[in-house]
Amino acid sequence: MTELEAFYETLYRRRDVRGEFTGAPIDDDVLHRILSAAHAAPSVGLSQPWDFVLVRDVTTREAFAKHVHDERDVFASSLAEERAGTFQKIKIEGILDATLGIVVTYDPARGAPDVLGRHAIADAGLYSVCLAIQNLWLAATAEGLGVGWVSFYREPFLADLLGIPGGIRPVAWLCVGPVTALAEVPDLERHGWRSRRPLTAALHHERFTPRDPGSA
Repeated sequence: MTELEAFYETLYRRRDVRGEFTGAPIDDDVLHRILSAAHAAPSVGLSQPWDFVLVRDVTTREAFAKHVHDERDVFASSLAEERAGTFQKIKIEGILDATLGIVVTYDPARGAPDVLGRHAIADAGLYSVCLAIQNLWLAATAEGLGVGWVSFYREPFLADLLGIPGGIRPVAWLCVGPVTALAEVPDLERHGWRSRRPLTAALHHERFTPRDPGSA
């Protein structure tokens, strides 16, 4: 396999992992490599507005897992009966199963007030953090690890739980660790929550062309 083929193979093999974590330890060198990959991401004005909080403490993870499941119940209660039945089958997190949690934060004050390139797009710093997360995710996949992005939480709760200062946003709790396997079909597709739309449905030429909502 060529270097180019290996890159695309890693990109398409990446999955949002929830139920396949083994809890086995992560080699320190491997963890350093994936965090270095995240830290090498591009950022607006070279502001590098991210930080990484490594969470191993079981008590902290149990508290977060309870909060996440409370929020799952909130979301489930908003669904119609049929949709709720589909959602019930979906595992949304691997907080206690994964080896550790990595919380990625966004500090808009990093490099401020003169953040080159952010004056017209306030969210450019947040986009930078997402690029760091993607770098981490791909690097972890290449290393044979799984990553699961937990999004069923309220930011103030997580900030208080981890002592994150005011003004800094916790963008993602990432469950990270060795896995039994990476699923060939993403969980949400496998459980019938949503189907992946083809690239042709997302392509526009010269101008944005509205499409029939039923075809999305």
